[in-house]
Amino acid sequence: MTGDVPLVPGMPRDADGPVFKEPWEAQAFAMTLAVHERGLFTWVEWAEALAAQIAAAQAAGDPDSGETYYRHWLAALEGLVARKGASSGDELARYRHAWDHAADRTPHGQPIELRGEDFPR
Repeated sequence: MTGDVPLVPGMPRDADGPVFKEPWEAQAFAMTLAVHERGLFTWVEWAEALAAQIAAAQAAGDPDSGETYYRHWLAALEGLVARKGASSGDELARYRHAWDHAADRTPHGQPIELRGEDFPR
């Protein structure tokens, strides 16, 4: 059955088929499923949001090599969540900054935990 899955050049795979390159990619995928299951958006809305994000990136010069696919995935998810009113762009940026700050202070290989100090004041 794995031979039926078309691959983008450079897409990582194992014996069973495509795999995520990084844990955050799997987490972004899982968040999208969870938010959809809660009814925030339909799959049609999701497909439109992701397609628009990829098209905008390509128009801005993204080479569409597959390397940036999950960055587009995450940006599409953030945009859709904000447009649906489940969060705001400012709140998403605040949390993105907090996670970056937490990652910077966390030793490699250790779990990243958010603390109050990670949020800008």
